[in-house]
Amino acid sequence: QVQLVESGGGLVQAGGSLRLSCAASGRTFSGYAVGWFRQAPGKEREFVAGINWSSGTTYYADSVKGRFTISRDTAKNTVYLQMNSLKPEDSAVYYCAATGKRFNLRVPANYDDWGQGTQVTVSS
Repeated sequence: QVQLVESGGGLVQAGGSLRLSCAASGRTFSGYAVGWFRQAPGKEREFVAGINWSSGTTYYADSVKGRFTISRDTAKNTVYLQMNSLKPEDSAVYYCAATGKRFNLRVPANYDDWGQGTQVTVSS
């Protein structure tokens, strides 16, 4: 099991940028895939972006492709989500999650460990 702590959320105007961090403790991310998800009020939790820790392979939801970038820092055992050109519809609580699975990584139910979430609010 890995403990995850997100940080970096906040309030930003439309068109602005934020960088979220997901730090792991208890063990390293080695052998895991790490995903970012978000959940807006009244909506289901949805996949945003993911990264295979070992290979560095990344994958994105269509709604954020070209605007968001997921990356990792192996020395800091941390995953980042750089969010640019933010839109009001990006407002949500953002969660990072980790899984040892290698398939269906866009499905929240396939993740074992979750952080507490960080709020992102984009004003118009």
